[in-house]
Amino acid sequence: MVVNNPNNWHWVDKNCLVWSKKYFDEKLTHLSVEDDGDQCSAEIQDVSSVEGDVDVSQRKGKVISLFDLRLVLTFRGTTAKDKEVSGSITVPELAYDTDEDDLIFDVTVYNESPDNSGIRTLIKQKMIPKLRQLLVQFGPDLIETNSRDIQLEKDKVTSTYTKANQEEKSRSGDTKPVETKPVETKPVETRPKQDAGVEPKKSNSQKKAEQPTSSHAPKYNTTTLHMEPAFNTSADQIYMTLLDEARIAAWSRSYPIIEKFPPKEGSSFKFFGGAVQGKFLKLVPNEQILQLWRLDDWKAGHYAELDMKLVQSSGETKLIVKFTGIPIGEEDRVRDRFEEMYIRSIKITFGFGAVL
Repeated sequence: MVVNNPNNWHWVDKNCLVWSKKYFDEKLTHLSVEDDGDQCSAEIQDVSSVEGDVDVSQRKGKVISLFDLRLVLTFRGTTAKDKEVSGSITVPELAYDTDEDDLIFDVTVYNESPDNSGIRTLIKQKMIPKLRQLLVQFGPDLIETNSRDIQLEKDKVTSTYTKANQEEKSRSGDTKPVETKPVETKPVETRPKQDAGVEPKKSNSQKKAEQPTSSHAPKYNTTTLHMEPAFNTSADQIYMTLLDEARIAAWSRSYPIIEKFPPKEGSSFKFFGGAVQGKFLKLVPNEQILQLWRLDDWKAGHYAELDMKLVQSSGETKLIVKFTGIPIGEEDRVRDRFEEMYIRSIKITFGFGAVL
């Protein structure tokens, strides 16, 4: 049911970032291509990250969308010699005013070599054209689906002005903004508006009734984050640097609370004086570190999942970092802290690569 907005007159917004992640998961995951001549194939394995802003707004019967997103997709493939290969496809910008031909795709092949270089060609020639067609449809689908939540149906509108705007929008299918957001008019809503990651004020009785229990951790609307830093060293050195007490103390400039190396799955940790804390879920020596991870000022009981995979090539080790469950609005803060306090500090402390 939409908010109480008589005749669709007032400005109403809907944050659609969570919906967008589900949309891309459904549309892009398992998209596959193959080349019979080179006998290689590739498939989108996962939408690793959807970062940015997505809003659908309505006023005076007109619905517009404003979005600016960065997408990271991971893929797996096979070569002519039946060797498995993996990598990522980054779309730096998908915006409301981006044309199909303007979309940019950055392709990374992990452990690229002459034996698997055909995968890059396959993705550029066959996968990217398919991605262009699917991504350019995002804007129209965004409005078609989400306008129902912020706008009354035409048969419930009595104003000829807003009804005409609504019918015109239905015919045109235009997804680009056609007017600036007014500052003098506030939406009339029957429930309090919530910005991403911010809850409306509650009475003391409401707060008491909603106190979290041990079995019901408080919830955020969440999003994902994807990074691929590279280090000029081997995978075993990075694995130890991220888990060994003495090494962590060196690059974090503080005394960590962590089990002696190697820590056990299920054990907890605290870094930076407790500013970062969590629990190890899965540890595969020199290959993967999967953990629950949180900043100390997040709601009690809320953790993101941090998955770090180590991919070693002849000259470097790439750390494939994926955060899942970051509260919306905290993406830049988490990215900046991880890049500065983990990646940059490790490189400076141990000389594992150039620092930008």
